[in-house]
Amino acid sequence: MSGESMIREVRVDSDAALMPELRRLYETAFPVEEQIPYPDLVRLLPVMPIAYSAWYAGDSFVGLTLVCEWPTANWFWYFAVADGMRGRGYGSMVLKAVMARYSGRVLVLDIESPRQQCANLEQRRRRHAFYLRHGLRDTGLERTFSGVTYTMLASADSVFTDSDYERLLAELGRCWEAMPRKE
Repeated sequence: MSGESMIREVRVDSDAALMPELRRLYETAFPVEEQIPYPDLVRLLPVMPIAYSAWYAGDSFVGLTLVCEWPTANWFWYFAVADGMRGRGYGSMVLKAVMARYSGRVLVLDIESPRQQCANLEQRRRRHAFYLRHGLRDTGLERTFSGVTYTMLASADSVFTDSDYERLLAELGRCWEAMPRKE
């Protein structure tokens, strides 16, 4: 049995996003300053072209991915593997499946820079190396938000510029403004 057949993807809509394991992983895998509050993320789903997926190995929850599918680029916004599933190759399988879906199209993601001095520098370097091993390239573009520097990675055969990044941020802003507010 191939590795890809060992995992399966389940698309997540606004209702399915309420599954406790999804919210728990989202809220524990990413630093608070990098998160959109989860209730806001759920409210963005109907107004933003987000491919939100839960990943499973059999009945075991493996992780989650969120990719914003915009005309200029597909922004691999969030990717996390559940604690008990890390180090078993599932992250590689999920990343391979996501990259295959967007093959021939621009796929970008931003990660904490492996060049910024910080307490988790070794973790950042391992994460950077993981993505490079799986076919992404470092664009050399970096942005700093709230004191954290992010490095943009892109699919190897794509062109991604600072202007492209500005367009992604502007599109995110438009979706944020269109998001239904709490009543």
